[in-house]
Amino acid sequence: MFGIVRPCTHRLGERYKAEWTAHLCGLCLALRGDHGQFARIVTNYDGLLVSVLTDAQSGPAPHTRRTAGPCPLRGMRTASVAHGEGARLAAAVSLVLASAKVRDHVADRDGLLARAPLAAAARRVARSWDRAGARTGASLGFDTALLVDAVDRQTGIEALAGPGTPLLLVTEPTETATAAAFAHTAQLAGRPGNATALAEAGRLFGRLAHLLDAVEDRESDARTGAWNPLTATGTPLPEARRLCDDALHGIRLALEDVDFADGGLAHRLLVHELRTSVDRAFGTTGCAHTGGPQHTASYGNPYAPGPGSGPPQAPPPPPQRPRRGLVPGCAMALGLFCTCRMCCSDHEGPWSRQEREAWYKKCDCDDCCEGCDCCGDGCGDCCCCPCDGC
Repeated sequence: MFGIVRPCTHRLGERYKAEWTAHLCGLCLALRGDHGQFARIVTNYDGLLVSVLTDAQSGPAPHTRRTAGPCPLRGMRTASVAHGEGARLAAAVSLVLASAKVRDHVADRDGLLARAPLAAAARRVARSWDRAGARTGASLGFDTALLVDAVDRQTGIEALAGPGTPLLLVTEPTETATAAAFAHTAQLAGRPGNATALAEAGRLFGRLAHLLDAVEDRESDARTGAWNPLTATGTPLPEARRLCDDALHGIRLALEDVDFADGGLAHRLLVHELRTSVDRAFGTTGCAHTGGPQHTASYGNPYAPGPGSGPPQAPPPPPQRPRRGLVPGCAMALGLFCTCRMCCSDHEGPWSRQEREAWYKKCDCDDCCEGCDCCGDGCGDCCCCPCDGC
């Protein structure tokens, strides 16, 4: 799974946890239904936002849910999952996003993709996902060529970028692509008046996705010599954080102009959880009682001691094992996914080969949020809620 909005189910609460799971499973099943079992590997957290936004505007309706059969990731239980145009649009967007990631790995000659035969095979997979996404998008009135064109332009912009290049010039293709996807949910939901505000929210979400990916990969890119927008343009981390905070504020304002039938989950993900994603990427914590994000000593490591101070440093970590290439990593991810090891047991990352905890153990709940329901029926006066009386 990839994506920047990775909500903690403890913070979501029972209602929103059930809704979020319904959209995640609905995206996975839409991929399988339209494109076959292998396509399920491109299921991602950000793609399901398209499904969430469509539902939030149209409101709950019987035809937008169906009962799915038992699945290992749900403990072999059935579940009510999202069904319909929103889930299918999310599937189309996810395929194009995954295709872009594959092409990016090929361009960077990551792992086994440095070998020409495997790189050629990966390109064929990427092209097939582009075509599959285009077919589904066309059936919904959405032209995925907008997304593909943005990906293609990204390569050219990165080739020309250097010190002093405005960072927002580099993020523009991603912003354009996500703006188009978010805006189309208004058409699917029958609320065309929401398109402008959703396009703005999508544009800023695309900016955040690009920036947070750059922040999280900055150190590993420096080690491997891979291209990174922050390093290439000479943008310092405080400036990147400022742009992220501006984008968070803009998304919140844009969502206030959207006419939702039930916008609870959309607000929870795009306001609350998105802010948590930014704090996680920059190694900061936030609490509204203390005036917002609290910056730690180091953006890269919130526990890093300052020069000549702090506790003794821990011994250096053991040497990292070489990353798996795209195809072996995909095969490993598929095996972990189908055997339920990702959810139920600690495992080795399919690409990074680093030790990962089981999904059920993952929770980054702040202590200040313990026992409070930030968005039970709107926004309460909770310290983890950045919405001042919304």
